[in-house]
Amino acid sequence: MLHLRIIAPADRSSQVADLLADNPGVVHLAVIPGAARQPAGDLVLCDVVRESADRVLHQLQELGVEAHGGISADDVELTLSRAAKQAARDAPGHGEDAVVWDEIAAKTGEQTELTGTYLALIIVATMIAGVGVLLDQPILIVGAMVVGPEFGPLAALCVALLRRKPRTIVRSVQALTVGFLAAMVATVLSTWALTAVDLVNREMLLAERPLTDFIWRPDALSWVVGILAGIAGMLSLTSKKSGSLVGVLISVTTVPAAANVAVAAAYGVWHEAAGSALQLVINICAIVLAGLATLAVQQLWWWRVGRRAGRVTASRPQPPVGG
Repeated sequence: MLHLRIIAPADRSSQVADLLADNPGVVHLAVIPGAARQPAGDLVLCDVVRESADRVLHQLQELGVEAHGGISADDVELTLSRAAKQAARDAPGHGEDAVVWDEIAAKTGEQTELTGTYLALIIVATMIAGVGVLLDQPILIVGAMVVGPEFGPLAALCVALLRRKPRTIVRSVQALTVGFLAAMVATVLSTWALTAVDLVNREMLLAERPLTDFIWRPDALSWVVGILAGIAGMLSLTSKKSGSLVGVLISVTTVPAAANVAVAAAYGVWHEAAGSALQLVINICAIVLAGLATLAVQQLWWWRVGRRAGRVTASRPQPPVGG
């Protein structure tokens, strides 16, 4: 359930209150006339079940509340209310499956910023994976996948492509491109430094590495893993499930490949660098395509749910005037 705090212009406050009151997924509605100062207007408070939230937010924006007032939403962790339980039963769909597109757009939009923390994390993750590649140690690869932050820009790219947001698309691609390039350059330099102090050497890369050689040998399974990662990532993002473990799944297809590109380039093993680069490209494309398809299916599903909810609301008998 979400708690909405709405500043509605005085001339639209009654429309906002009526819209909310007519929605079966809205409860605990309160209107405080003239309470808002900046911008001026009435303060409207309510709780809305997640399966109705996207429709309510869209209708509020159509009334011009976003342009002339304001809307904010917070997650409600605990609600003790018979009315809220009834609203959850009346609203179509299931709350855990509900998609609140404005919430997702806001969340992923924040993750497209090319910040120092993002660069530091992706560099550290790739350097750890580089050592794991040379030592043929899956535990280091897993550690690198936990650190990798690239799930954010990949998710933002999928959402922006679906919602046709060119600026977010550009920022997402920039974060991914700059991030991976910076990480690979740093890993090349760290590999040279470790070689100089005789901690690693070229023979380690050329030796048999049965546990990690899949990283630079792309095949049909590369597409399968990337597609599954994209589906899992988008479902995690939209269903309010924890995204940390899904981020690990995303990283298994990206960070290790980038690390292997860097290590192989550092030692001049160009066929392995090329294979890893191809693996990286395949996996990113598979993640984005699968994520985009998953979001499109969810959008279509909830559009149909919204239409059914609208027909149910419209068919309800209205109280007589003055009644």
